[in-house]
Amino acid sequence: MGADGQEAKQLARAALYIDGFNLYHSVNDLREPFLKWCNFWRLGEIIIPRQSEQLVRVVFCTAFYPGDHGKKVRHERFIRALELVGVETILGHFSRESVRCYGCGDAREKPTEKASDINLSLALYDDAVQDAMDSAYLLTADTDQAATAKLFKRRFPDKKLVSVSPPGRTHSQHILSHTPHKIALNREHIERSLFKRAVMVEGKAPVIRPHEYDPPATYVHWDDRPKGRV
Repeated sequence: MGADGQEAKQLARAALYIDGFNLYHSVNDLREPFLKWCNFWRLGEIIIPRQSEQLVRVVFCTAFYPGDHGKKVRHERFIRALELVGVETILGHFSRESVRCYGCGDAREKPTEKASDINLSLALYDDAVQDAMDSAYLLTADTDQAATAKLFKRRFPDKKLVSVSPPGRTHSQHILSHTPHKIALNREHIERSLFKRAVMVEGKAPVIRPHEYDPPATYVHWDDRPKGRV
């Protein structure tokens, strides 16, 4: 009980569900590789209304791209860094599918990402069934997730779904047909969420940023800038 005899207001539980490749490609299009070293837990804390909600869960759905060892090493390191701050990663996979060129008729194999979209949908739905959150933030511009939004609205009318569009992407209008709540991410949201060079948690081995994600030499991390200046 508070000093005024009133019970403290209980914060709603918020959870962020991230379509890894949808977000990756939007950040990659910014052509600033250092923005990929992003703390998704902090991103969630930035976008939720902290006066009324508390972030309790972040789920990142992704997969390892085949055939590029360096990319996989960076991806694994990023996942370890996210794990240190409490983000759960759910891995899908790639399969090779035959694609025929309409011009010459030749067929070639193309790696195709599988399962991340269904993993994202199932994670959100299962958390709702388990009553693990009150507000679900769905970070994707993929229209396929409209089916997730539709079922969520029907089965859990007392919970809130928020459409979160990646930087430079428009919201899926199909998702928005099932929720009035939306947030458009921009470059600043990502920059404010960056990890520092070393991600450290007491009692666990630190994770060091891959040099490919190093910022420019004169770059000053958001947390180290004078207050009120960017």
